[in-house]
Amino acid sequence: MPPEKAQWAELFTEVVTSGLCTGCASCVVACPYDVLGYDATGGRYRPFHVADFGGPENCTHGERGCTLCTRACPRFRSWEPEIDSYLFGRTRADDEVFGIAAETLLCRSTDVEIRAVGQDGGFVSAVVVWALEHDIVDAALVSYLEGDGRSWRAVPGVARQRADVLRAAGSRYTYSANPLAYADAIAAGAERVALVGMSCQASAPAAMAARRAGKVARRFALTIGLLCSKTFDDAIFAELFEAVYGLRREEIVKMNIKGVFQIWTRDGAYHEVPLKEAQAWTREGCRQCPDFAAEHADISAGGIGADNDWTLTIVRTAAGAEIVAAMRAAKAIEVRPAADDPTVVPLLARLSRVSRRRWPAGADAAPRRLPVAAG
Repeated sequence: MPPEKAQWAELFTEVVTSGLCTGCASCVVACPYDVLGYDATGGRYRPFHVADFGGPENCTHGERGCTLCTRACPRFRSWEPEIDSYLFGRTRADDEVFGIAAETLLCRSTDVEIRAVGQDGGFVSAVVVWALEHDIVDAALVSYLEGDGRSWRAVPGVARQRADVLRAAGSRYTYSANPLAYADAIAAGAERVALVGMSCQASAPAAMAARRAGKVARRFALTIGLLCSKTFDDAIFAELFEAVYGLRREEIVKMNIKGVFQIWTRDGAYHEVPLKEAQAWTREGCRQCPDFAAEHADISAGGIGADNDWTLTIVRTAAGAEIVAAMRAAKAIEVRPAADDPTVVPLLARLSRVSRRRWPAGADAAPRRLPVAAG
């Protein structure tokens, strides 16, 4: 079947049930008939087709020509070269293991309040605040902690002002399908939307744009991708952190990963949990994901350097470069060359290479391409 005619039936077999699905929910967001739902229970994080209109494995709307779910999927068929060509006018070279980049920097917010609540210097929060306050976007799709935050359950939500961004600040290491907040943003009148999401989610707006997925694609004005090697099933809190280390989720106030799980608790104590011990709780949707570096975001960001106060920042597109330049000029952020931390770019390349090797041999070959010397 030609790619332009592929619909839910092909998406279901080739992605959703094959192990390629990351659970990003872009297909759910793009569906114009509301026949796709999302199951976030029991660690599943998967789209599903409702019982009516074709059942779980087919779609009657697809049989009549609707292809928006496959157009939106950032793991369907030749997704990487299609998106690369759309965003950059060329495909990734073999040695561009963490994707096509214009500039690689270390950045942090100059705003004391943002730095206090943000992760690794608060750069991502600073960019979202800037975009909202400078009429670049009307809303941002982010994640919040459910309720009072003590459950550590991440849920999608919409940020419309500075206070919302501050409430959403910080990292969670369980999954939140942030694109699912799109409908709430649009219902409240947003026409220009930013997405803050993990690598798999960050490819979705560009996939939609490259494949002409309609109005949804046109409304995404900015994508900030979070460097991500994996997320963990929510059961990790009870079955590892509490059962083995006595760390109850409601007592945790902050987490980070710097080679180990770094955990701070309400009593002021600091704890470390070896990452090897967390492997059993790796979320299924992460096991074959090849994109550590959020290669299709306007700006990719993550705290993988030696310093917890700076964010490794990969500027990829003209839109990303324009925002970073404006924030630098206004002294809203501090910027250093990535070379100031000699470990950070080699680590970025190594983690990207590890992720690319996950991509299965039976799928499109492009994401597995690596320099010969790297294996």
